[in-house]
Amino acid sequence: MNGKAQEEVDKLLENPKSNGQPKILIERSVFTEQQFDENYEVVTPRSTTLRHVVNKQLSRCVCSGSCVKNFLFGMFPFITILKDYSLKEDLPSDIVSGLTVGIMHIPQGMAYGMLTTLPPVYGLYMSFFPVLVYFLFGTSKHISMGTFAVACLMIGSAVSKGMDTVSIPTSSVGLVTVVANQTGNQTNVTSSVADDSSAMSPEEVNLRLQFAMSTTFLVGVIQFFMGVFRLGFITVYLSDPLISGFTTGAACHVFTSQIKHVFGVQTERYSGVFKLVYTYRDFFANIASANYVTILLSVVCILVLYCTGRFINQNPKLKARMFMPIPIELIVVVLGTVISYAINLEENHGVVVVSDIPTGFVFTMVSPELTGNWIALLVCPTVFFSSFLCVCCTVLLHCPRSLVQERVGGKTQIAGLVSCCLLLVVLLAIGPYFRTLPNSVLASIIIVALRGMFLQILDLKKLWHVSLIDFFVWIVAFVATVLLDVDLGLGAAVIFNIITVVVRSQRPYGCVLGQIPGTDLYRDMHSYHEAKEIPGIKIFRFEHSLFFVNTEHFKTLIFKKTANPRKLKIAQKKRMSKLEREKAEAHNVSIVIDRQDSSEASEVNVLSKSGDVKAMVVADDKPKCPPGVNFHTIILDCSPWSFVDSMGVKVLASAICEYKSVGINVILANCKSGIRDMFEKTKFYDTVDHSNIYVSIHDAVLHALHIEYPNDVDQVEDSQTDMYKDNRNTSMVNFTIAEDSDEEKA
Repeated sequence: MNGKAQEEVDKLLENPKSNGQPKILIERSVFTEQQFDENYEVVTPRSTTLRHVVNKQLSRCVCSGSCVKNFLFGMFPFITILKDYSLKEDLPSDIVSGLTVGIMHIPQGMAYGMLTTLPPVYGLYMSFFPVLVYFLFGTSKHISMGTFAVACLMIGSAVSKGMDTVSIPTSSVGLVTVVANQTGNQTNVTSSVADDSSAMSPEEVNLRLQFAMSTTFLVGVIQFFMGVFRLGFITVYLSDPLISGFTTGAACHVFTSQIKHVFGVQTERYSGVFKLVYTYRDFFANIASANYVTILLSVVCILVLYCTGRFINQNPKLKARMFMPIPIELIVVVLGTVISYAINLEENHGVVVVSDIPTGFVFTMVSPELTGNWIALLVCPTVFFSSFLCVCCTVLLHCPRSLVQERVGGKTQIAGLVSCCLLLVVLLAIGPYFRTLPNSVLASIIIVALRGMFLQILDLKKLWHVSLIDFFVWIVAFVATVLLDVDLGLGAAVIFNIITVVVRSQRPYGCVLGQIPGTDLYRDMHSYHEAKEIPGIKIFRFEHSLFFVNTEHFKTLIFKKTANPRKLKIAQKKRMSKLEREKAEAHNVSIVIDRQDSSEASEVNVLSKSGDVKAMVVADDKPKCPPGVNFHTIILDCSPWSFVDSMGVKVLASAICEYKSVGINVILANCKSGIRDMFEKTKFYDTVDHSNIYVSIHDAVLHALHIEYPNDVDQVEDSQTDMYKDNRNTSMVNFTIAEDSDEEKA
């Protein structure tokens, strides 16, 4: 940096507003990467060996009182919470927040419990145990764990598939029959096993519970090992459009599972491909048997739930004035239970109700006779896990409850403990009073809660304008989930999403850069019309890391954007052959010589075997370019490359050699240290010298122009126009051969 430039920097530092448009004034030498490292000390990263890693970890294992204390506090965060807890400031807020969230847990837990194909009481268990465990081991102050529609639906799907593989004895009917209908490669199983908990035998409920608990245990084991091996990065393949499309498709399954309760229609249970198609076929075939009292009750509940939630709880004006949202779900559950009990909807109008809700906790042991792969996958986990817990479904963070817990003033995880106390009262004392609660009321709560998921379809309009790839990821995730069932749909969506990543990595964008006049900035000439190509130089950028997936595309693209050295070599060979033939046939030859000290044409005589040869010396200020192209140097902008593998280095070296063979020099710019290390390991510098790798594109351009025009390099920094004046000097001699005219021969 020269004195004038440093003075400008100091001026801006003292008074940033003194100059409305900051300027860059820099004067420095052109640096190759090797020269830059020599002038400015580079820190070489220390090579990490397995022994070094092991010793480093062992050095941390120091047994002391403070170490044990920190370990316990890290393992059990609630100790720190209780240690710093203020009964006067924190407890009142946590009690109000816990009671509010607990009130939400009761109807939501019972409703989502139905999605697992188990009695609703198990939804209350799912709302109790996870919150209690999270209080002991969790760290967030506002998270509300519990039931979640999509997770409950997937557990229900696993339970249904498990039930389709077994036959269970009942006290009155005997064996539950299973009929398999083969459709293509996928089996869609129609079963007469009851879906309503009131019609389930104790043996069936027990078996369903074991399948659900075993699946939940396996999920926990998988997540535990994923945490141990730090596999959280896998979730990066679940993009937002994929999750949005998948959850919208899953909402269709949730809606379909509850629509029969809304209309009071019985349908067969299906699983696998086209599950929804068969379900709706049965639904419309049996629509004539719908219970009108059930329909009326469902419509009223849906209207009350929607209007209260939409126009009161979510009203910005009323929301600011309310201390807490109106617990409309709990109100609907209580009113539905009271009305059903008062007019005896179950016996007088055939309305299906929740039926008996046991008091306390139900514990189960594994004792079914399972066949096939279920023995290995389910029995062992159930023996160790479900014998002491009755959580039957994977639980997740529920965002609406978490927002409510934070909004009403929750300070710590003690709020979760308060909600557990409320649920404990329901489970131990109040639960049996919900016996007459109609299933249609719980179904209405679920359907209204799906509104947010269905509204995600509005994302399509934005995705269409933002990214077509994200748009089709959403469509594929949604359609696959709807048609192929939840689990297969998620797998298909993930595979499609990975394919889009592979395709974009395999065929990235490449472009030729041009210089913005009067600057050292280089931009895509397709995007910036002001960008001008520097005569004699092609600057190529490949917008992705170079590795085995895209090496062929890289080679194809650079040949297309610059020149194909293979075709150029063939053309040069043909040209040389033609010139050799013309030279052999000619008696008198005129040699045109380009010299830097010749401003006017002059003739010299050269003696040859055939006699005098006239040599015409002329001034020619065109740069030396290989025959057939208008450039002599290619600069590769490597700034987008985050890494390069061995195959990428091999292809890069091969392309450079091919260009060298036709007289085109290749220079690299903006190579990161990791890439240069890879060049060192793969002996890439045997092909390209260190002097051909520069710290920036502009350094590489100045180098290429310096070779061509050593006295006028400074003109590049002044302006693009002055760079190419006619008074340039040249350091090469260009020979062109042509026959003498007939008059000269005479």
